[in-house]
Amino acid sequence: MKTVRLTAAQAMVKWLSVQNTEESERFIEGIWAIFGHGNVAGLGEALHRYRDAVPTWRGQNEQTMAHAAIAYAKTMKRRRAMAVTTSIGPGATNLVTAAALAHVNRLPLLMICGDVFAGRRPDPVLQQVEDFDDGTISANDCFKPVVRYFDRITRPEHLLTCLPRALAVMTDPANCGPVCLAFCQDVQAEAYDYPEAFFEPNVWRIRRPEPDPRELADVAAALKAAKRPVIVAGGGAIYSGAEGTLVDFAKRHGIPLCETQAGKGAVDWEEALNLGSPGVTGGDAANRALAEADLVLGVGTRFQDFTTGSWTVFANPGRKLVSINVAPYDATKHGAVSLVADAKVALERLSAALGDASWEARDGEARSAWYAATDAVMAAPNAEGLPTDAQVIGAVQRQAGPQTVAMCAAGTMPGALHTLWRPAQGGYHMEYGYSCMGYEVAGAMGIKLARPEADVICFVGDGSYMMANSELATAVMRKVPFTVVLTDNRGYGCINRLQMGCGGAEFNNLYSSARVETQPEIDFVAHAGSMGAHAVKAEGIADLEAKIAEARARDIPSVIVIDTDPYPGTGVGGAWWDVAVPEVSERHEVTEARKGYEAKRALQSAN
Repeated sequence: MKTVRLTAAQAMVKWLSVQNTEESERFIEGIWAIFGHGNVAGLGEALHRYRDAVPTWRGQNEQTMAHAAIAYAKTMKRRRAMAVTTSIGPGATNLVTAAALAHVNRLPLLMICGDVFAGRRPDPVLQQVEDFDDGTISANDCFKPVVRYFDRITRPEHLLTCLPRALAVMTDPANCGPVCLAFCQDVQAEAYDYPEAFFEPNVWRIRRPEPDPRELADVAAALKAAKRPVIVAGGGAIYSGAEGTLVDFAKRHGIPLCETQAGKGAVDWEEALNLGSPGVTGGDAANRALAEADLVLGVGTRFQDFTTGSWTVFANPGRKLVSINVAPYDATKHGAVSLVADAKVALERLSAALGDASWEARDGEARSAWYAATDAVMAAPNAEGLPTDAQVIGAVQRQAGPQTVAMCAAGTMPGALHTLWRPAQGGYHMEYGYSCMGYEVAGAMGIKLARPEADVICFVGDGSYMMANSELATAVMRKVPFTVVLTDNRGYGCINRLQMGCGGAEFNNLYSSARVETQPEIDFVAHAGSMGAHAVKAEGIADLEAKIAEARARDIPSVIVIDTDPYPGTGVGGAWWDVAVPEVSERHEVTEARKGYEAKRALQSAN
């Protein structure tokens, strides 16, 4: 057997460089790196050695580097991914939030975190977390609850097994998620005689599992017995590449559909059978259809509480729940009749099993009425005062084209965009599984890296921008252009409205109700400009539209700041969301809110 002598770090990078997709592209497109004493000497040297085979990019924060990588993988429909490497202490634990985000969204992310010395000679080393009762614990054990696969590399030859396992997880449609490889820093530098065959190019194929014939027959029978079925399309439909199949299935059988946050954009908004969004952030047309549905057919969805209105939207007492999902864990939730299979394959097989079975087209008046209502709330204001978030969305919508991708993650805008935004197919990117503040700017960069031709519009509130904005500098340095629409409502307007809706007093959300000595006056234009972005302030909705059009010509990020009113919601749509209200309180508003809460819970328990 021929061997080649390499350090463990060199072997890892060399191996990753020859792991390809069916399109002959590297599965791991590149590695985001912030070096520290736990990875700079070993892995850093290896990345430099193989810099022409696997690119290394420098970011500003470990969490946001990972956000960019996650957005890239999501946009690439999990067909390609990125890696992130950190040092052993705070660099590693900074990644835990991003790992949870990838885990919840079922997205591939390879995290290569420096670790303590396997030989333990210099213990305790700088940044080492010591467990008084377990000598094997390090900071990287924090990842175990939020990754799909965890391994600690304490010997150079461990790579021979752990690396194939890692990519097997990341390319498995059912088990896909983040991987953490805790790479002991002394082991990174140790040499080993690796088999040359280990470095032969390898192709990873994304499987398309076929449905079990018995499950397929059960689901087909359930559908044939239904009189008013409705499809709920989730992110799995997009990951599968089943968008066209989904439309064909709906049209052939006359079944209306709606799209979750992760599934929005699977179908062009102008498709007549597309009723929009369901649930808490849903529209009237979709929620009305789901309330009447006697069968709800989920396609690649987890049936999260926002989708189901905390299980009050599917109101028909006799309704059945059917779930097409590649993961059995998701397919069997809430007693659903499961069809465990790839979404595209499942829809094709189910359509064949249904044959000519079809349902009468629904009355289109509900859909038309819904879009008339949203036109009204998104229209440009004709009175004095600050614009609403809905009016900001309307301004961006009027400037959108077929290549526009609206993206967001947390705060007011995810709900408003789900309710109001009208995307072309592929024109929506929302991280709402974890709804992680700080994803937006880095995520926009990741989308643009995956889709250079796209017109990426990043919606972000001032609160989320303040949490994580530094990858704006990275996008400037790498000349990755996208447009940031920064709505400044002077605090956390979304949660302030929720607080008030639960009967609470305004407290600690908007700056005006926070315990501060001086109300802040943050110059977001100057801040973004200091990182090299083109930054301006829009003086109203008409000015915002003009500045969005101008931004498309630039080769660096553009940040457009606009002041907004923190109090109005979208003004249309929506459903109940189960947020527990205190049973007892000195506030009359809370006790009244509790009465309403109990009434809604009664509907929930009945379903």
